Amino acid sequence: MPYIFSRLAETRCTVGECPVWDGGQNRLLWTDIPHGRIYVHDFNKDELSHWDFPERVCSFGLTDDDRLVVALTSGVYLFDVHSHALTLLVDPEPEQGEKRPANRLNDGKVGPDGAFWVGSMHAGAPTAALHRVTPDGRCERKVEGLHTSNGLAFSHDGRVMIHTDSRGGWIDRYALDPATGELSGRARIATPGEAEGRPDGGAFDLEDCYWSAGVSAGCINRYDMSGRLLERIHVPVRAPTMPCFGGPDMKTLFFTSLRRPDEAGDECGNVFMMEVDVAGVPVGRFKAGASA
Repeated sequence: MPYIFSRLAETRCTVGECPVWDGGQNRLLWTDIPHGRIYVHDFNKDELSHWDFPERVCSFGLTDDDRLVVALTSGVYLFDVHSHALTLLVDPEPEQGEKRPANRLNDGKVGPDGAFWVGSMHAGAPTAALHRVTPDGRCERKVEGLHTSNGLAFSHDGRVMIHTDSRGGWIDRYALDPATGELSGRARIATPGEAEGRPDGGAFDLEDCYWSAGVSAGCINRYDMSGRLLERIHVPVRAPTMPCFGGPDMKTLFFTSLRRPDEAGDECGNVFMMEVDVAGVPVGRFKAGASA
């Protein structure tokens, strides 16, 4: 189908990331990672606001008690949107100062198990990992040997997880037990290169297709569950970073982008939206209320 893009917000983020749709309040949230900021676009009022944090905001998710679960540089926190209080849940990589000196947390998403899945990244060595954080503050390392953990998305039945490594240039599929968070059956389904669009953030639709931001090629790629490329959608920015489904019918695809100083166009770093034919899978909420 021909896609019509419209700019949602001219925020010109350095690294715009992690768009999250809050259907209960009809709003989209996203982060500018290095500036430590979460933006909020309220569709009811057509207003843009933000919260500032003392560290990088690497990723975040909604909770079941109207807080946010937030991955900062120093760990995973619960954030009270009213008082702005931060409560540390866990530091997934407390050994960063020794074994992982250049690691930082990166892409994260709430899974169908009610846990916050969050990965890390390293500028050079494969020392990053993917973690599963539960509301009681327990953290389990699920995948190791990564460069840039990214692309987390979960199928509509909660039984498939997609995970990527942006610097590794691969997309993997796992079977997921939504009751326990156990992973099995790891399979590499695609290895897109620079020209095809290295995989950044991702999202699932209700047809079990995976939408991947091709950060190196100015596109969003739609794959089926086996990794077959169904569609390549060229977008108005050079480096889209993550798609997210939202809107009343979940048929609006939002996507964030970044600004590379040496090659930024006028629209780079902004947030865009477009209407699509198939609805997306709603992302879960972190079960923070269970630990209160």
